[in-house]
Amino acid sequence: MSSFSDSNLAKKLNELNGTQQSIQTLSLWLIHHRKHSKTIVQVWLRELKKVTPPRRLIYIYLANDVIQNSKKKGPEFTHDFGTVMAEAFTTGYKDAGEKQRGSLDRILNIWEDRGVYTKDFMKNLRQGIASGQTAAHTAHIKDVFKEDILAPRKEPNPKEVAPKEVIPRKRRRKDEPEQTSLKQELDAMKHDELATHDNESLIKRLSALENSASCDAAIREKIAKLPPEVSDISQLAKLHDKDSARRLSNTVDNACVLLTDYNRRLAEELDERKSVAKLLRAFINTQTEQLGHAEKRLQEYKNKLAKVNVVRHELKSHIQNLPDISRLPDPLAGLAPLPKVNDLFGH
Repeated sequence: MSSFSDSNLAKKLNELNGTQQSIQTLSLWLIHHRKHSKTIVQVWLRELKKVTPPRRLIYIYLANDVIQNSKKKGPEFTHDFGTVMAEAFTTGYKDAGEKQRGSLDRILNIWEDRGVYTKDFMKNLRQGIASGQTAAHTAHIKDVFKEDILAPRKEPNPKEVAPKEVIPRKRRRKDEPEQTSLKQELDAMKHDELATHDNESLIKRLSALENSASCDAAIREKIAKLPPEVSDISQLAKLHDKDSARRLSNTVDNACVLLTDYNRRLAEELDERKSVAKLLRAFINTQTEQLGHAEKRLQEYKNKLAKVNVVRHELKSHIQNLPDISRLPDPLAGLAPLPKVNDLFGH
């Protein structure tokens, strides 16, 4: 992995896209450099404020991935991201569409459900977002964070906690609609232009390998035409004067330069082929996973279509069993006159 620097991080954030692979790759890189967590969070917040509303959501997805996957290695990111989340979410909600706001709400709900942050902190975080995240509220949230998150707390008794946690979760599944996980949402995000950019980059790297060192016929031909004196030590016995020795020395020096440069290019090509091979494996895995999701959605739509066809068939049958309106009396023509009393009780 490359070394950490502010500029390098900013570059990686600018290159970030909404695919699961891109987010997870940068997340792993950030977790690897967790000793720079404070700087990472500050650069992340700074860059988040610069981008468009759709990309703000991607940045927050990245923060969520880092927070949840770095827990086992330490609390640095949970703490440092927590101090700026009110400001980040306020920026994320600004000018965001209904779908993006729903995605941001879903992240907060997941944090609450999974206990990423405490209830008091989440309550204050939501209040800060709703109030527009004033400076006073930001300071208040940081104080709550220190008292509620970082203060040492007594470990709860598992026997006491279990009943309280299990019952609400069961009720929540019955009362609330099933929510799409962040992973599924990332797969479903419509960032086609960003995904296309990644694919084009991979294609360019594959095309560049066609002109790599191992495919350079001109250099290979030069190497093949090197005189035998360059590699055959027995040719030294034929040297009888300084001039011939000097010419051979120059020839050997030129050959060394040629071979050293070619070996360097071959080594770079080998590293590039290994890197591209990893990208191809990740690309194939991503495509396979997306294909699985697409097939699953296709089956769901087929099931829905079958239900619609059943309803349509029943509706058509019901319509056919309705009386023929054309055979009913015309209400506009008026009703027949009622019979007179004499007609009813005639003598």
